[in-house]
Amino acid sequence: MILFPAIDLKEGRCVRLVQGDMAQAIVFSDDPAAQAGTFEEQGFSWLHVVDLDGAFAGAPMNAAAVDAILAAVTIPVQLGGGIREMRTVEGWLAKGVSRVIIGTAAVKDPTFVREAARRFPGKIAVGIDAKDGRVAVEGWAKTSTVTAEELGRRFEDAGVAAIIYTDIARDGILKGLNIPMTLSLAQAVKIPVIASGGLASIEDVHRILEPDCAGLAGAITGRALYDGRIDPKEALAAIARAKAAQGKSAHGKSAHGKSQPMA
Repeated sequence: MILFPAIDLKEGRCVRLVQGDMAQAIVFSDDPAAQAGTFEEQGFSWLHVVDLDGAFAGAPMNAAAVDAILAAVTIPVQLGGGIREMRTVEGWLAKGVSRVIIGTAAVKDPTFVREAARRFPGKIAVGIDAKDGRVAVEGWAKTSTVTAEELGRRFEDAGVAAIIYTDIARDGILKGLNIPMTLSLAQAVKIPVIASGGLASIEDVHRILEPDCAGLAGAITGRALYDGRIDPKEALAAIARAKAAQGKSAHGKSAHGKSQPMA
């Protein structure tokens, strides 16, 4: 389980939106690179970055801010927003992005996703952003007729590294993750699923560490971190404890060195 702090970029600044509405952007930092450095210092092992302007424009719009983030940290960065051409994928990976997230193009051009995943194994994720159960595209401005599970299944054999699933209705309003929908998607596909949208408190972190969420690869948190609703040290410690407990369970031994069932 990886907890990804989110940096959403709008006009070069670090913001959070309310349910994907660009008109409701709350600015949290004028220096995204400094914010990225803070997250690394706090102990996070990955960063989740989204070029919001790029998502609407269909091409990168906050390249300078992303470049600054990449220069400021050593931890891996996954990046989404406006990635709809192979040259864009190539460009970001060449600059040091560890994983690119393809959203709108996953609906409109699945062949592009498959080719990207083939050319760059482990470097391609699919962003599935759902509104009322249907996948939204173009910065969430439009809703398609495709369901999240249908879209996820399309890439089962494509070599996609992960699916980032966002419930738009919960994004930025601190109402908690949509666990039932996220788990439904995770159970429908073999691709690792990362939960996003609504994570609001340490209780939400504990919730995704419960046994029924064991199939999730991670979760993204944004506004709750910026608002101070989640203490990074406490959240990361909880995840470390869960990981340690899981390790003990997997390697439980009897006094004779034989496998011992764990309660």
